[in-house]
Amino acid sequence: MAEAEGDNPLALDNQLCFSLYAASRALTGLYRELLGDLGLTYPQYLVMLVLWERGTLTVKELSRALHLDSGTLSPLLRRLEGAGLLTRERSATDERVVEVSATREGEELRARAEGVPDRVLCAADLPPDQAAALRDALGQITRSVETVSSRHITC
Repeated sequence: MAEAEGDNPLALDNQLCFSLYAASRALTGLYRELLGDLGLTYPQYLVMLVLWERGTLTVKELSRALHLDSGTLSPLLRRLEGAGLLTRERSATDERVVEVSATREGEELRARAEGVPDRVLCAADLPPDQAAALRDALGQITRSVETVSSRHITC
């Protein structure tokens, strides 16, 4: 006999990971539609968001901000550079360091992108206070999980 869903720790609907996965897929699909007019993919949009917010960054800083390894980030930067939205230049003080900056065209794209977050919140039907609480909770999950390995879970 099947267990009641609320009592079954292995029921799909009881899995935090599945709820996150399903929400992520839905949001990423929405972003894909909204960003098509800007000529950006979702990962490219994230790169541009960080550059618009923080200005010139090293590849290492950008990688850290986006939680991406260099093997994933480098092709994104190459495509954005090819589209004329950013530049990559060796640091004048340390040629091992590559600095990434939005170009004038990349900065101009910001104005066209400004409505995207509000449209996403509208589609998600989340009031701003609930969206902020959800962001905070997801940030806590990310920080906690990134600092523990499965061998060191004590609960």
